[in-house]
Amino acid sequence: MSTKAEKIKEMLAMQKMFMEKERAGGVRQEEYFTPEAGSELDGYRQKYRDLAMEVVDMAHAEAGSER
Repeated sequence: MSTKAEKIKEMLAMQKMFMEKERAGGVRQEEYFTPEAGSELDGYRQKYRDLAMEVVDMAHAEAGSER
């Protein structure tokens, strides 16, 4: 299982890739919301969301709180 820090590092790498793509030529809505299979953004939103929720859950577990 990955640590919270590793998950955050992966999220930051994903953000960097996205920002570089956006700066290089922009990202159309279609590319982001319905990317073609095998494209750079294929699965991006889902993976980022999943990582973010795992980080939130880990933070709550550390704090002894619930969401």
